[in-house]
Amino acid sequence: MPVLEAAQSGQGHVFFVDAAHFVFGTFVCCLWSFTRLFVRAASGRQRFNVLGAWNAVTRELVCVTNTTVVNTETMCELLQRISGLHLTGAITLILDNARYQRNAAVMALAEELGITLLFLPSYSPNLNLIERLWKFIKRRSLYGRYHPAFADFRAAIEHTLDDISTTHAADIATLMTLNFQQFDNVSLMAA
Repeated sequence: MPVLEAAQSGQGHVFFVDAAHFVFGTFVCCLWSFTRLFVRAASGRQRFNVLGAWNAVTRELVCVTNTTVVNTETMCELLQRISGLHLTGAITLILDNARYQRNAAVMALAEELGITLLFLPSYSPNLNLIERLWKFIKRRSLYGRYHPAFADFRAAIEHTLDDISTTHAADIATLMTLNFQQFDNVSLMAA
């Protein structure tokens, strides 16, 4: 919270970082029918990966996309893009503990670029703001939609990503707030 408060007062920038791996296929939403209904479905194992960094204050997305894999090189490319924005003040990235984010190469590059990495506790997606964005992208571009080819699937995701600051700005403003679900006084049971 202190890092977010500093960013809101203009004393730095906070980015929430995570990757989304969109697998080419059918994302069925809810459907009720009294008769049997056949739904067209795409099939394949192709993935469209988006490694994104969401600025919590300015609501801007910096991302790296590919169709192969998200790894250390992809993370380093994202760090370079964030550094290339030439932002004034401290830059903090809030990330989960994925191997491609928490390794010596990424930490060394972040230190060289003057970027602070702040890792979330394990199994806490509720604290990573960008998780809400991935759900929004799936809902807007994939759920209940048929994409006959992988190129169409990818284009739908890219189109939604491109329209975040324009067409979807009102929805994003209400979705990407700095309200986090926290669990206080949780009793843990050991097995």
